[in-house]
Amino acid sequence: MLPLTVKAFAKINLGLLITGKRQDGYHTLETIFAPINWYDTIEFTDSDLISMSCSNINLPVDDNNLCIRAARSLQQFAGTKKGVAMKLQKQVPFGAGLGGGSSDAATVLRVLNELWEVNASQVELHALAVKLGADVPYFLSMKGLAYARGIGDELDDLGLTLPYYIVTVFPEEHIATAWAYKNFYPRFDRELPNLKKLVSELCISGNKESLPAFENDFEPAVFDYFPAVYQVKSTLLQAGSLFSSLSGSGSAVFGLFGQEEQALAAMKRLPDAYRKNLTSPFFSMEQ
Repeated sequence: MLPLTVKAFAKINLGLLITGKRQDGYHTLETIFAPINWYDTIEFTDSDLISMSCSNINLPVDDNNLCIRAARSLQQFAGTKKGVAMKLQKQVPFGAGLGGGSSDAATVLRVLNELWEVNASQVELHALAVKLGADVPYFLSMKGLAYARGIGDELDDLGLTLPYYIVTVFPEEHIATAWAYKNFYPRFDRELPNLKKLVSELCISGNKESLPAFENDFEPAVFDYFPAVYQVKSTLLQAGSLFSSLSGSGSAVFGLFGQEEQALAAMKRLPDAYRKNLTSPFFSMEQ
């Protein structure tokens, strides 16, 4: 069975509403997670110890890495001394708001739960995932669109996929999540749109009029401090995108397109140095 190579897909946020701040310092939010066909790969091979290597030399491969932390958390939970050697081929940009590290961690939990024959339940794996990061539970258990609340860990599987081509662009700016939460402009007292209802209308009846309601509360501050990120959104809209937004805390920006030709043309209008990805309509992580 080993070596085994597995894809770890990224996500975008269709709307991200920061709704408050808890006493423990975490912010509460509402968002719609949507998977995109941009992924890292992780190769698992037999080893007596837990170790990893990475194609990106800028990422740590010690206990600060989420993959290592995920493996150690499952090892401790199971009370096992089994090990694994992991080789991470990093394609999803980090500091982009695409959840690449969270997806990698969720993939490690899911795969090692089988390889080590831990047989932890989804509830038990979810508890481990939450401790690793707020986005990790989404990648652990969902395949398509999901509504998230709390700190992003309370999930509802919507059973939907987006009927659009998704162009995702990384403008080579790394934005730390901590920076984004420190600098965003709070609007806790507004009336919130019903994201679940709006995304259902969008996917089932094709109601594009609801798209402006999918605001990302990180956008104003990120655009103020990182004008190159705003320029990506502007370019996508000028190129015919039905909707464009920052993903997560940024700096990646995505645009939704009805036609593949439009999506490809939009990608060509952006600087060659920017990493870009095209996801086809109705994509899910089962593919």
